[in-house]
Amino acid sequence: MFYEYLICFALAFIVSFFTTPIAKKVAFCIGAIDIPKDERRMHKKPIARLGGLAIFSGFIIALMFGLFCTIIGVVGIIPDKQLLGMLVGVFIIIGIGIVDDIKQLGPKIKLLFQILAAVSVVWISGDKISIITNPFSTTGISILSDFIAYPLTILWIVGITNAINFIDGLDGLAAGVSSISYLSLMFISILQGDEQTAMIIAVLAGATLGFLPYNFNPAKIFMGDTGSTFLGFTLGVISIQGMMKTYAAISIAIPILVLGLPLFDTTFAILRRLVQGKPIMAPDRGHLHHRLIDMGFSQRQSVVTMYAVSGALGLAAIVLADKGALSAVILIIAVSVFLIAGSRYMSEIDDSPDLIEKTEEESVPNLSVQKAKE
Repeated sequence: MFYEYLICFALAFIVSFFTTPIAKKVAFCIGAIDIPKDERRMHKKPIARLGGLAIFSGFIIALMFGLFCTIIGVVGIIPDKQLLGMLVGVFIIIGIGIVDDIKQLGPKIKLLFQILAAVSVVWISGDKISIITNPFSTTGISILSDFIAYPLTILWIVGITNAINFIDGLDGLAAGVSSISYLSLMFISILQGDEQTAMIIAVLAGATLGFLPYNFNPAKIFMGDTGSTFLGFTLGVISIQGMMKTYAAISIAIPILVLGLPLFDTTFAILRRLVQGKPIMAPDRGHLHHRLIDMGFSQRQSVVTMYAVSGALGLAAIVLADKGALSAVILIIAVSVFLIAGSRYMSEIDDSPDLIEKTEEESVPNLSVQKAKE
């Protein structure tokens, strides 16, 4: 079965990778360009922001290939109502994302369409968060009524959609964190025997990683709202589907761990804006990645640090699903020690080529003289 995962992943990666330059060309033609206008922007020149279209292209082409394999009798992706519900929601998200990348829509309009997409998923597929972990229950779980389950599901999907959108503030951050989350969920699905979900996640991971080389610092193209909301929406939906099928008593703890970084950042941002009396959807410069930059970290150092945190949480989720809570807690503590210790001194390391060359010349007194003679 690993062979099928690899093919779907590779196809999505290749399509996304080679479609990204086309998306960049299209973005400049239709005016989907990010022009730095405030202090939140880390770039200094206009950059195309329709990269999400390339990610979507990789996803949809590889998905069609998987469906075609099933039709001809080869192991692939099985069409069902859950996939249909997700696809209907995805097309709504992609449509409003493209319009927003060109016209810059208001937050209320975007939120309305995100809710519509989430409702479409729930209505068509029947997905809902009906079981949550409850350590005080004799069974370890609690069953939610539909009056709670459906609103909670819609809130989860919309929340994750915006969580990924909120962390899309540094080159490669949202794409990298989403890829780590996809891969974590894929391994968990494989461990739990959910091959259908694992196959779809492999496609999503491949499409996102195919875009990342163009988006990593210094970025040549941004994913825009088309990409960030697509990644967040699919993560929200796929985590619920996996939760419904396999996670049982550990239920919602798994996706909360996997998506811990964007969830924490979003929750903190909402609380911060409420305390300051600002609208919840109002942009600011108080996100985790901004704070790392203000602490003296470079863009790359900030992104890699957040990759490490996301990877540690994803690994803990995998251990939790396979080995239990105690092993996951021990892993998080062990990794946290090294992350905190290393991060304290990371800001002292400047990875700019000019400074590296200058440092080398100062550390070797005769190097400058030797270069002059040559």
